[in-house]
Amino acid sequence: MPRDGQPIPESQTILPGLLDLTAAAVAPAEALLATARARLLAEVTVDGRISGGAIEANQTAAHGLAWMATYVESLRQMQAWATRLQGDGKFGEVEQLILQIAFGEYLWQLYGGIQMNQAEVVRPQDLGLTQEDQRGLMTPEVVTLTRSGNTQAARMRLVELMQERRAEITVGATGLDDELEMIREQFRRYAVEKVAPYAHEWHLKDELIPMEVIEELAEMGVFGLTIPEEHGGFGLSKASMCVVSEELSRGYIGVGSLGTRSEIAAELILAGGTDEQKAKWLPGLASGEILPTAVFTEPNTGSDLGSLRTRAVRNEAGDWVLNGNKTWITHAARTHVMTVLARTIPDTTDYRGLSMFLAEKTPGDDANPFPDEGISGGEIEVLGYRGMKEYTVNFDDFTVKGENLLGGEEGQGFKQLMQTFESARIQTAARAIGVAQAALDEGMQYAEDRKQFGKPLIAFPRVANKLAMMAVEIMVARQLTYFSAWEKDNDRRCDLEAGMAKLLGARVAWACADNALQIHGGNGFALEYKISRILCDARILNIFEGAAEIQAQVIARRLLG
Repeated sequence: MPRDGQPIPESQTILPGLLDLTAAAVAPAEALLATARARLLAEVTVDGRISGGAIEANQTAAHGLAWMATYVESLRQMQAWATRLQGDGKFGEVEQLILQIAFGEYLWQLYGGIQMNQAEVVRPQDLGLTQEDQRGLMTPEVVTLTRSGNTQAARMRLVELMQERRAEITVGATGLDDELEMIREQFRRYAVEKVAPYAHEWHLKDELIPMEVIEELAEMGVFGLTIPEEHGGFGLSKASMCVVSEELSRGYIGVGSLGTRSEIAAELILAGGTDEQKAKWLPGLASGEILPTAVFTEPNTGSDLGSLRTRAVRNEAGDWVLNGNKTWITHAARTHVMTVLARTIPDTTDYRGLSMFLAEKTPGDDANPFPDEGISGGEIEVLGYRGMKEYTVNFDDFTVKGENLLGGEEGQGFKQLMQTFESARIQTAARAIGVAQAALDEGMQYAEDRKQFGKPLIAFPRVANKLAMMAVEIMVARQLTYFSAWEKDNDRRCDLEAGMAKLLGARVAWACADNALQIHGGNGFALEYKISRILCDARILNIFEGAAEIQAQVIARRLLG
């Protein structure tokens, strides 16, 4: 708001010819990325081949390249979003402000340094770029956007419009079709009525999400969204999965994550299972009658899955006997089947000796989480992401039926798991958007309600700045995530795009939660306020499904390869 208290006119905030400006700004950003890639490629090429050791030695530059590519792809997708909205007559003032603030901020970071996290900024010189290289980015259009796109007036006007349109589900049109927006509305209503009022209590008491909620989600089709109709599911798009995950996670990340396990299990079986395994497992997964859990990680391996030590040996009856220890197993207690990665080929020490199993188990509870013989474990107490709980799982001569080796072939486990990474990371990016939106919801409400020095917090520019940037970056992460889902739905390889969506989405969720807590001041540090839970929930997103550093490494290797 200006000093006289009157609304800021649109003419003072929206840049003339905005879409033309942003369209013209994409190519210089792409050119800078191409130069950075070429410089790094020269550094990591040894004897005509990409050297893993050289990439590791230049890790900051490699990860910086991943972030630069993520920013450039974000700008591309924001431009595509705005162009679609313009064609549909939906490119209003809110959308225009989001676009120009996003371009203004991300272009400046490309020029001056990208914030990988709170402590690490990757500068152009870290990627071998010179001042001369950077001058190529300073075209008239880029200069206009960096100088006049992300201004105080633009941010204040965006927040003013956000206040006026609080009834709308998202800040700005998402660009999705009417069917997907109807799905969004359905799950937003459910989250508001059945999840959000109770989530904080579940968190504080470290309780499992009530079975009633799981049964209701099953009736709504959450667990079979993307499973083909011939296998009992709805056969919907990955975009629908994004929308559902987003809105349920906005209510509580635990509820939004319930479908993740079914998504991973179904992908494994669809891609690598036999016809008999598909017939046996997919209908139950789709209906929610079978709840799965993913059992991959081990205490000393982390992201290095190739070094797993859990072993499975075939016995005389043709069944498999598992021995080993697993950790960070989500929702392990009350599930019916475990997708277990274990080593079956003796004398192997890498991924080539791994096989995947569909290990049946009896559901347990808090008192007795693992009632079956040969399996034990306990709860890992965690800061957030509590609704399904985390467990250690120990196998001591645990028997798995011979028919439950996925695909009926040994040594395919790692390859089968890799086929799920795209969907898992798209879904995780969608969960991150939901958590970020929850943080914005809480921060906005508190900023409007809390009075200081005779006026609401939202009237102070630095509070409004935080809220505006939350809304902008949520839309950027959203468009990157929807694009990766679109690529997946059209059967195009999208591990790069899905990785970028997850990388950016996780950072955005944490930034939104941190800033929303800052708006709460001391109250945000009190357990009674929801934002304290949202902050804890947001922190995990930079770690699971590929820690941010691992994610950047994977993206960099794809870009250089």
